[in-house]
Amino acid sequence: MKRLWSWAALIVGALYFLLPLIGTIEFSLRMRRGEYSLDAYRSVLADPAFRATFGYSVIMALLTIVLGVLIVVPTAYWVRLRLPRLRPVIEFITLLPLVIPAIVVVFGYIRLYNTSSILPLTGTASGTNLLLLCGYATLALPYMYRAVDTGLSTMDVRSLTEAAQSLGAGWTRIIGRLILPNVLGAVMSGAFLSFAIVIGEFTMAALLNRPAFGPYMQLLGANRAYEPAALAVIAFAVTWGCMGLMQLISRLFGTRIQPT
Repeated sequence: MKRLWSWAALIVGALYFLLPLIGTIEFSLRMRRGEYSLDAYRSVLADPAFRATFGYSVIMALLTIVLGVLIVVPTAYWVRLRLPRLRPVIEFITLLPLVIPAIVVVFGYIRLYNTSSILPLTGTASGTNLLLLCGYATLALPYMYRAVDTGLSTMDVRSLTEAAQSLGAGWTRIIGRLILPNVLGAVMSGAFLSFAIVIGEFTMAALLNRPAFGPYMQLLGANRAYEPAALAVIAFAVTWGCMGLMQLISRLFGTRIQPT
């Protein structure tokens, strides 16, 4: 009986997630009256705005990943090595982006860095891009930190550091040549989660008036019928593609150093 209920719960859960997806895919194929076609997908992929906004978001996602790695890996490593008592505090700080809405963060940016402030970043496109990059890194912080911290938990950080220092390695070399390669699987997991977050983010990009993919999806959804469904399927495929790559790379790159 327990097995029957388990299968029933699995089927209900699968239907709950799959039926809306199937309905969206089916609707996206109905642009040509009376038959199924890929016209909606062709229309979306041929739109110059799609290519521009998607390219912009991809670049911002890659920069977010780089910034996240530069901030999180040394911080998580140093906390585990020298400041273990501060781990609860650091974990609490990294979880704040899950509690504080993105709209609050971006309004704070606008208030602090508007054209009448000491640092008027919103007055230029490059300054606004920098603000958006910082906002994206903030949103991705909980996922990147958790992934890296989990990877570090599988290593004897103190012994590795002492061995590297005994061979004359400095801090930069220890982090870049020893720690980072051994948490690469965890870093890639956090990186792909960060990529998925940035690709679909709407609030920050819209309020900072940047040509990102999230506002484009909203604009298309407000003015077209079939193209938004096709765009939703494309975004879904990109997100799950990132998840699949995350699982693949996590298997290819082990984060544990086997004792000799």
